[in-house]
Amino acid sequence: MDVIGAGFGRTGTLSLKNAVERLGFGPCMHMTSMFEAPERAGLFMRAVEGDPAALAAAMAGFRSTVDWPGAYFWRQLTADHPDAKVILTVREPGAWYESARKTIFQAATVARQGGATPAGAVVDMIDALVWQGTFGGGFADRERAIRIFEEHNAAVRREVPAHRLLEFQVSQGWEPLCAFLGVPVPEEPFPRTNDSAEFQARIEAARG
Repeated sequence: MDVIGAGFGRTGTLSLKNAVERLGFGPCMHMTSMFEAPERAGLFMRAVEGDPAALAAAMAGFRSTVDWPGAYFWRQLTADHPDAKVILTVREPGAWYESARKTIFQAATVARQGGATPAGAVVDMIDALVWQGTFGGGFADRERAIRIFEEHNAAVRREVPAHRLLEFQVSQGWEPLCAFLGVPVPEEPFPRTNDSAEFQARIEAARG
């Protein structure tokens, strides 16, 4: 694996996925990948339960990862791939929380209520890994969720050697990302996708 994204979802990770793949480091694992290959959800569940071989199997075929589920396993992945570069996507904590609450948390709530439910194993994996495993069932508590977000970012900064780590905001565009990865800057605009309005529109469409 060449690139490991350690940032939480709703920090520009889908834009980063598209950018990393454009730069030649694809395919890139992202939560959206789970709905294309739901059979991997069981492997990630086994990895959550402590099976290291399951994580390797779940990531097989990917040169990079951003967003969850990979971000949950950032410590193991950075240890297993010592030459990989690590990207921590960041965002102002309050803005991150509001975006996550209105998008991925809302989507998870709809799925659990029997609305627009993708493959059940994927829903179960997301709940175990994100809403329970990362936030301990307390995402609805704004202060608690933001504290977990900030503690996670601080741990990445503290534990990943500086030469391996890029702290990145997608608003910075191609230049710092390309410099970090050692590749030329593309001529086209940096990909921007999956903002809150776009995400919510998909939720509403799925609800019918």
